[in-house]
Amino acid sequence: MARAPLLQLSGISLTFGGNPVFDDLDLVVHPGDRVALVGRNGSGKSTLMKVMAGLVEPDRGARVVPPGVVVGYMEQDPDLSGFATLGDFAAAQLPEGEEYRVAMVAEGLKFTPETPVTSASGGEKRRAALAKLLAHAPELMLLDEPTNHLDIQAIQWLEEELKGTRTAFVLISHDRAFLRALTKATLWIDRGQVRRRESGFDGFEDWRETIWAEEDDARHKLDRKIKAEAKWAVEGISARRKRNQGRVRALAALREERGSQIRRQGTAQLELEAGPQSGKRVIEARGISKAFGDRVITRDFDLRILRGDRVAFVGPNGVGKTTILKMLTGEIAPDSGNVVLGTNLQIAVFDQTRAQLAPDESLWDNLTNDPTMAVSGASDQVMVRGVPKHVVGYLKDFLFDERQARAPVRSLSGGEKARLLLARIMAKESNLLILDEPTNDLDVETLDLLQDILGEYDGTVLLVSHDRDFIDRVATATVALEGQGSATVYPGGWSDYQAQRGVAQVEEVFDARRTTAPASTKPESRRSEGLSFTERKRLEQLPDVIEKLEAEINKLTDLLSSDDLFQKEPVKFRKAGEMLAERQKVLAAAEAEWLALEEKAGG
Repeated sequence: MARAPLLQLSGISLTFGGNPVFDDLDLVVHPGDRVALVGRNGSGKSTLMKVMAGLVEPDRGARVVPPGVVVGYMEQDPDLSGFATLGDFAAAQLPEGEEYRVAMVAEGLKFTPETPVTSASGGEKRRAALAKLLAHAPELMLLDEPTNHLDIQAIQWLEEELKGTRTAFVLISHDRAFLRALTKATLWIDRGQVRRRESGFDGFEDWRETIWAEEDDARHKLDRKIKAEAKWAVEGISARRKRNQGRVRALAALREERGSQIRRQGTAQLELEAGPQSGKRVIEARGISKAFGDRVITRDFDLRILRGDRVAFVGPNGVGKTTILKMLTGEIAPDSGNVVLGTNLQIAVFDQTRAQLAPDESLWDNLTNDPTMAVSGASDQVMVRGVPKHVVGYLKDFLFDERQARAPVRSLSGGEKARLLLARIMAKESNLLILDEPTNDLDVETLDLLQDILGEYDGTVLLVSHDRDFIDRVATATVALEGQGSATVYPGGWSDYQAQRGVAQVEEVFDARRTTAPASTKPESRRSEGLSFTERKRLEQLPDVIEKLEAEINKLTDLLSSDDLFQKEPVKFRKAGEMLAERQKVLAAAEAEWLALEEKAGG
């Protein structure tokens, strides 16, 4: 027998500022649903989630939640007034004696419940709001960008927590890996219409492109029909006026139908132009160390970055990723060691705090008041890669409309602020790009475009991100900061780092056994130990890792076998060759790890 829905929206219509957000929307969430809610920035995802939570009242329609069902919503900007600590806020309304639930999730989300509300950062407040939701365990959880302000370890903990829950949830996220791992259905908001697909986020993009292709085909057919009917009307309407007024009215109806179709929003016109070529050696760090009191950022760290490298820095929040970036670019000095910058560097910085944006100034003023973009004697022009361009026209390239041009920056969403900052950076030539958390709040389509232009960029990229999929797509090397001054360089992206790290850990275990166990008793020792839980899990995962690496190697091999790739795109050819060599090394390491674990498991 089918269970009753947890939430039902019927005939929902909502208008903001004269523009319809939804019209006659129907939506049902069932017990056990694990739903990805996707759509472009500004399409209404967060608004729909607030309607589902009962926080926004629609103009028309009904929201039905059965008696006894609790719908929990993770607030983007939680109101903590009246609470002394983050833990007090998170534990509010929990049954007496169940406050331990907050402590359990606080450990995984990496925040301290004892932190006073008055001194807590925005990220800590968001983590407290997420902890509150998880600790209360409602029948339906509404999660709006829960991974923002979480490091990769906390994201992975949350991923495992949501995999194990029996609670239904609807999830907004830009993190592809997170969405793929967790969702079993997809809600797609596009131009006020919500479509549902009974499959998770994996495959969403193919589904979206199929729907858009069908739309385009239907639009072309309608255009041809209108053209044919209009030709008939012009050539023969005077002779047939009395007999064919119905056909004339039908032509008017076709034109009205065509006019009512809402065109898809285009993609942002992101473009990076590398300035004059830098020297081959971009940055060389030799034995650098840095500490703030007892907190060691890095100890005796060496790193050489060459022109064209894409280096990702990963690690827990607070481990010092941004500090290392500032040392590498000469903004702050190491305590010991030295950093040598290459020649002819032109640096552009995407700051995770968006500090380069003046929140109380308009979008217009944020561009025209930038001395590097100002055009002498023209208050409505900005210099874009050496060419004057009208402010509004340039803002439209980044999906802002004319009305937004005079609005204050503080009125923008997180994704819009990120696009505005990209607009400032991309107006200038550069050959060294520093991206500190660029993926937060950007929609999937904009992330796709950013990834593509980084692939074509002739300069060098240093990247801090917690988005595992984005790191895999962009990075040619990963620097892992794991605390206590540890910083290790791995070739490849996040998945490569994980595979190589697993091999290193197994080798360390075997090396320790070789040192401590007599040769004659070592096989018996290994047989009796068996596999730990983590090793068993890793052994299960490795065939998929190996299969993925083999598929990537085959694709790269096919690409490099192209007759004219070297002549037409030498940079792409070189990068593909480097990636092939790296993937082959990682594959060899993964196969060695699998053999070692298989041997251990079989005794």
